[in-house]
Amino acid sequence: MVRIDATGGTLGEVSSELLAIGLHKGESAPQELAGATGPVLSNGDFSGKEGETALIYAPDGMASPRLLLVGLGERTSFTLDTLRRASAIAAKRARTLKLDDAAFVLPVSGGSAARVAAAEAAAEGAALGLYRFDRYKTNAQSRELGTFTLVHDDEDKVAGGAGTGLKLAAAALLARDLANEPSNTATPEYLAEKARQIAERYGMQATILDRAGIEAEGLNGLATVGRSATNEPRFMVLEHHGGEDGAPPVVLVGKAVTFDSGGISIKPTTGMEDMKYDMSGGAAVLGAMEAVGSLELPINVVALVPATENLPGGNAFKPGDVLELHSGKTVEIVTTDAEGRLILADALSYARRYEPAAVVDCATLTGACYVALGDHASGLMGNDEGLISEIQTAGEASGERAWRLPLFEEYTEQIKGNTADLKNSGGRYGGALTAGAFLKEFTDYPWVHLDIAGTAYYGKQKNAYTPRGASGAPARLLVEFLRGRSRNSQVGNLIGEEA
Repeated sequence: MVRIDATGGTLGEVSSELLAIGLHKGESAPQELAGATGPVLSNGDFSGKEGETALIYAPDGMASPRLLLVGLGERTSFTLDTLRRASAIAAKRARTLKLDDAAFVLPVSGGSAARVAAAEAAAEGAALGLYRFDRYKTNAQSRELGTFTLVHDDEDKVAGGAGTGLKLAAAALLARDLANEPSNTATPEYLAEKARQIAERYGMQATILDRAGIEAEGLNGLATVGRSATNEPRFMVLEHHGGEDGAPPVVLVGKAVTFDSGGISIKPTTGMEDMKYDMSGGAAVLGAMEAVGSLELPINVVALVPATENLPGGNAFKPGDVLELHSGKTVEIVTTDAEGRLILADALSYARRYEPAAVVDCATLTGACYVALGDHASGLMGNDEGLISEIQTAGEASGERAWRLPLFEEYTEQIKGNTADLKNSGGRYGGALTAGAFLKEFTDYPWVHLDIAGTAYYGKQKNAYTPRGASGAPARLLVEFLRGRSRNSQVGNLIGEEA
């Protein structure tokens, strides 16, 4: 990962192979850069439109041999996500120019909290933007940017924020790596080994159930979906004990179908190669736990990741079968291509033993959610208004937005079974919502569901810091949510102590 530094001083004295500065639409550069930027701005070659760039060589009065102007758009619409994208643009341009280092002027005013947040976002943007997955290419480019320096007079605050930003980015980068791996590499056991490594790295408690353990635990949805696969299923449990002993944990649940053929209800051939991404929810949860550990969050967090392949075979489950899941509820199988909700239902039932403060599950669950929201936001459903609000706020702050969808009782009626309590599909209409209604039947605690079918991976580059392939979403959203819970927990403890 790129190294992030911080430095102060006048812009003319900053010595880097490339100095990047963001300018808002219609605004001038700082006075000390007026000589270098005047001609470009006056002749209209650069307007400040978001994402626009202009490269100036041998700028007057500057120690840096290159000056890169990066458009920030209208000042009134500037957000931390604008800053992430601008930072990514600068870092990627420096790499394209085959430079060893670059600097970026942090465009922030206000107090120390604003500076820290801006530094976090800029560091995230640079690290995420420089990501590429090319380990299987024999002619992969090896040249990487070595150092990316954030320029601001408050060096200490900026350096601290940048360090946190790199840890936040690492969550998404791990999730991207796991999801981008081909399914012949990223098997359930491969994910289990990654979970073990996270636990060892940060002193977490890890429990990994193999097929026998899954069956003994009564996780029948997971056992049934995975029974026809040669690569056996795994159920991963990671426990981070960062809060008070006995304090109810937040539980993260991530669907990890490492390859989804649809089973007996087999998918069309076109696009099936993308079904290696059907474990993106589990990848995001493991990525989030990486950040939970590295940030040493003072909160109890449990991660549950059911992992399996969904393949046809003589031993595969079939439409018309009836399963008794971990909770004791029975489910009639309408389609074997609605397998994700079966393994999630088991995990949500398993979560009850923790008497959780909140449970958040994330899954590439339905194409219907992709149709509804496109690739701009994850679908958000839940049974607790406060938790829903927390997740939406975390989504806005992290740039991994989520949009609320309804869970009317009518959607539950659609999944009532004919020969069992429930059926695993409510039909074509309202597919994302009937899937959410199905999951709700296995929760009796504050719960939110994130359908990331449209946001977990992209067929082309999404923005400056999100390339083609796995996005890593919603790993950073989950971490931002947990950071918010951690802050509230600390404030509560302080109030208690003062009382």
